[in-house]
Amino acid sequence: MLNKLSKLGPGLLFAGAAIGVSHLVQSTRAGADFGWGLVWALLLINLFKYPFFQYGPRYAQATGETLLDGYYKLGKGYLWTYFILNIGTMFTIQSAVTVVTAGIASKLFGITEDIVTWSIVITILCGTLLLLGKYSWLDKLIKVIMSVLAVSSILAVSFAFFKNEQALTFNQVFPDQTGLLFLIAFLGWMPAPLDISIWHSIWTLEKNKTNPKETSLKESLFDFNVGYISTVILALCFLGLGALVMFGTGVEFSNQGGIFAGQLIQLYTSSLGDAAYGIIGIAAFTTMLSTTLTTLDASPRAMSKTIQLLFNQEGTQYYTFWLLILAIGTGCIFIFLLSEMGQLVRIATVLSFITAPLYAFLNYRLVISNQMPKKHQPKRGLRLLSVMGLLFLSGFTLFYLFSL
Repeated sequence: MLNKLSKLGPGLLFAGAAIGVSHLVQSTRAGADFGWGLVWALLLINLFKYPFFQYGPRYAQATGETLLDGYYKLGKGYLWTYFILNIGTMFTIQSAVTVVTAGIASKLFGITEDIVTWSIVITILCGTLLLLGKYSWLDKLIKVIMSVLAVSSILAVSFAFFKNEQALTFNQVFPDQTGLLFLIAFLGWMPAPLDISIWHSIWTLEKNKTNPKETSLKESLFDFNVGYISTVILALCFLGLGALVMFGTGVEFSNQGGIFAGQLIQLYTSSLGDAAYGIIGIAAFTTMLSTTLTTLDASPRAMSKTIQLLFNQEGTQYYTFWLLILAIGTGCIFIFLLSEMGQLVRIATVLSFITAPLYAFLNYRLVISNQMPKKHQPKRGLRLLSVMGLLFLSGFTLFYLFSL
């Protein structure tokens, strides 16, 4: 078991990327607004997205290629579609996760409350770390961050349960009107956007480059499952904190980054006590910093690989170029377009939900195609879950579009 734990890496990077806005913001807000009423949505979306996320490391480990290589082999048009969609979403997603990180930093460190300044500083910091340390730093840092986050979150929700004096109600609800938009946003980034499966396939190959002993498919899937289960457990923790501490109080989360950060940290300190403010603040900040760091790393890697394939430039690396483009574009959004954190988060999460059926379809088609070795293709149960997941994601997307 210790040997397996030492090989963890891409799965924890997946968790680090996932446990950000979807957990700190969306899950906590779900609990604050609906109590325990959206547990059904949280569990269903994690179940139905599971196979499509798993196909990232499965394909990479079985073939030695990224999902982007697979898309290209299925048809160049699929890769062009990904390229266009990613151009349309990567700046918004990066802005959304960075501005939440900036809000927590402004509340925690108190140097300045200017979200734009904090956002630019954090982007420069993350970009510098990635250029200097590359994958090896990410791999080591994420293990520490995930450990701190897991311990603090489980402690917080446990104390909240013991201190709760109101009767618990687990009646499930289906939001309507404005609540429907929140539900779609909640599902869009729970546990993460589906294109993170592409990032996971890239990280899997990067991990293999640094690992002296070849990783087996079984070990790679174990790594993925540890990361995935962690995201589900912590999502329930954050939803529980919102339900136990804020539901029914009449207090609503602010869309302003600094105020929201204060409310978020207060969720923890109300459970653990004021003495834990610093520890919890750091945990929340490092959680969002890990998300900002992993997304800033992954999008340039994916775009670099896409350009290599589309224009037959396999020998040329565009990682640094796309890293600078993403950092500059994100900075421009902060300076010229940033008005409310909440609006950015909603745009990014809804876009992620609408595009989820496409990524799900591509991943499933790829792992059952002749590009995938027969012995590593998913078994009947996973295939059935994939079909159900496709129907669920497509049905909810159509329901949302027709309800506009």
